Amino acid sequence: MDPLAHLPAPGRARVLVDGLDHPEGVAYDPATDVVWAGGEGGQLYRVDANGCTEVARAPGFVLGLAVDGRGRLAVCASSDGSLCAWDGEEVHRVVEGLGFPNWPAFAPDGALYVSDSGAWGADDGRLVRIDPDGTAETFSREAPHFTNGCAVTPDGRWLWVVESYVPIVSRFDLRSGEREEVCTLLGTVLDGLAFTADGGVLISCYRPDRIYHLDASGHLEVVAQDPQGTLLGAPTNVCFVGPELDRVVSANLGRWHLTLLDLGLRGAAPHRPARWALDALAVTA
Repeated sequence: MDPLAHLPAPGRARVLVDGLDHPEGVAYDPATDVVWAGGEGGQLYRVDANGCTEVARAPGFVLGLAVDGRGRLAVCASSDGSLCAWDGEEVHRVVEGLGFPNWPAFAPDGALYVSDSGAWGADDGRLVRIDPDGTAETFSREAPHFTNGCAVTPDGRWLWVVESYVPIVSRFDLRSGEREEVCTLLGTVLDGLAFTADGGVLISCYRPDRIYHLDASGHLEVVAQDPQGTLLGAPTNVCFVGPELDRVVSANLGRWHLTLLDLGLRGAAPHRPARWALDALAVTA
């Protein structure tokens, strides 16, 4: 029996790399063709053609990652309550005192938006904006139900975010701060987002073991799922990879591997500013 037969066509998939510590976040650096992932023990994993290497450790469970234009990482060290950065050699705390930092998303101007999830069921989540000068402030508390995966649209206009406890997808106008609800996916625990080149978005789920595609017209469909929870095991976050951004890598919080999928979609590259709050830290250190 084909072990991938339960994945919908063209959703062919295989394990990309195994032996990781419950990876939840993934990010891709197109300049070096490197996939980055984080582990429960704070591990920062570099995955390339030579395999997987642990390059550093953050001070807490790494839930979210983003790559800047110089190959450095913004890192949500969630159990430490800090937004950290890996500069290629060391891990630095950039912002401390957050409740439960979960996911970072760069905007074109070097601002970094971070979901601070709060406590499960407490509805105390928020979105934090970290300016390039290192100033951090609450951007919005209007998506409070365990604020989770977020991403800035390719045109820099909107910040999309999912809430996990009440499974809502919303978007915020970065000019006005106003929130619009996009959709609700009942029966799920939403986690991650990645934009597609055609104006849609992938939505990955902690529960069930499923990835959705919401296209530009608002049509929602399941593009990958695993009822057995083995090849896709709590696929919390996803990113597009490869020279054409035509493959998807999924983290699997419930397992020990990253999954490589062909979903028949192409991705939109996330913003990768050359300068952000890490550089302000370097100036003042």
